[in-house]
This record gives sequence, C-alpha cells and structure tokens, in this order.
Amino acid sequence: MSAIAQVFVVVAGVFHVAVFAMESVLFRKPSTYRQFLVKDAAVDAVRPWAFNQGFYNLFLAIGALGGLIWGGDKGHAIALFACACMAGAGVVLVASDRRMLRAAASQALPPIAALVLAAVL
Repeated sequence: MSAIAQVFVVVAGVFHVAVFAMESVLFRKPSTYRQFLVKDAAVDAVRPWAFNQGFYNLFLAIGALGGLIWGGDKGHAIALFACACMAGAGVVLVASDRRMLRAAASQALPPIAALVLAAVL
C-alpha cells in the first residue's frame, strides 16, 4: 500500500476514534448529542445506542490502524476492509438522512480515498 493511501487510512482511523469519544464518552453533553441531531428529551433513550455505536467506530479504527501497524498484505487487507466498512456506513448515513451529508462525507471520504489510492498506486 502506498504511503499516501496509508495517510488516508490513518485519517479515517483517527476520525473514528474521535467519534467513539463523542458517542461513548461525551454523549451526555448537549454540544455533543446535538451534533447527532438528538433532541434534549431523547438523550436518555438514545444514549445506549450511541454508546454501542461508539464502540463500533472504535473497533473500525482499531482495524484500520492496527492493520497498518501489523503491515504486510494481511495487515493492509484488514485496514482496507475496515475502510470499506467506514465508507459503507457513511453512504448509509447520508441515505438515511440527507441532513447528515457533512457528517457522512467526513466519515466516508478519507476511507474512500484510501481504498482508491491503494487500488491505483
């Protein structure tokens, strides 16, 4: 995998670690849950889902970053699979709610760039 593709894998992984923190650690803060379009009255109901979703994002980040650290063809395959999952989740996000276009782009564009660059370079 090229160095530039690896940079995009790292960006995607770090982004997903940040989302983990928002969803699983900082979710009760109004400034955080409002970014997910959650209303004040719904926070307690949504919190368990957000907590779980945060760990999903952490595991994807571990796959991407861990695959790079592992290295070689197997490690890179793991990293790229994690990126494919991140990209797919971004597509699902924007398909489910067009208001989430910016968040979906932030989630999906770095891993898509990593996948494309890994394929062509």
